Amino acid sequence: MLKKERHEFIMRQIHLHNRVLSADLVQLLAVSEDTIRRDLQELFEANKLHKVHGGALSKSYQTTYDDSDVYARDAKKIIARKAIPLIREGMVILTGGGTTIIEMMKQLPENLHATFFTISPFVAIELAKYVNIEVVLVGGLFSQNSQVTYGSSAINQLSEIRADLCLMGTNAIHPEDGLTDVDWEINHLKKTMLKSSAKTAILCISEKMNISSRLKVASLDTISYLVTELSSTDEKLDKYRVKNLQIM
Repeated sequence: MLKKERHEFIMRQIHLHNRVLSADLVQLLAVSEDTIRRDLQELFEANKLHKVHGGALSKSYQTTYDDSDVYARDAKKIIARKAIPLIREGMVILTGGGTTIIEMMKQLPENLHATFFTISPFVAIELAKYVNIEVVLVGGLFSQNSQVTYGSSAINQLSEIRADLCLMGTNAIHPEDGLTDVDWEINHLKKTMLKSSAKTAILCISEKMNISSRLKVASLDTISYLVTELSSTDEKLDKYRVKNLQIM
């Protein structure tokens, strides 16, 4: 594979998952660690990504204040708008992080009364703009890669929550493998969030469909809602029409 093709592949992975691990790129591209290190450095110098230890982050994943670099921004706005009706007055809601969740927080009804627990400081900042919303930021270690809190302290706090609804993004979703992730700590975090919630909504751009990562989070039949930018009747969603899962 030519260098230009490698760079395009790396940026696609960044856009889809908000982050990449160097070790994964070595396997996916069948090249050396030195090659990946040089590729990431060149993309960083071209101002296309943020380098972090062990990999790289999307530029859009660094802050909630500048969303000009958010990948698939229009699709994420559609997803956010479609998911808003799931939220009702007085709900207790648990959220993950990510640019789609942040976009949804920006579109909440101005006078909504609700309680939000979140593992994302950036989601908490967006929620703090609403006068009638109580915001609880779950504490713990902070992941530079995922930009959420994690670890035993976060998991212990999450296990004591009884949420009406969990709003979660995903790295990958597959009709047979369900929700999957690449990070061991985040995988356990997401499993705890699912167990702590009566219902779960997965907010996901369609490009993340039909993809599997190495760590399983949950099967499709444990999810209540799948929200994409596609029409709910789109044939691309047919394989995801399982019992108890509502396609939006």
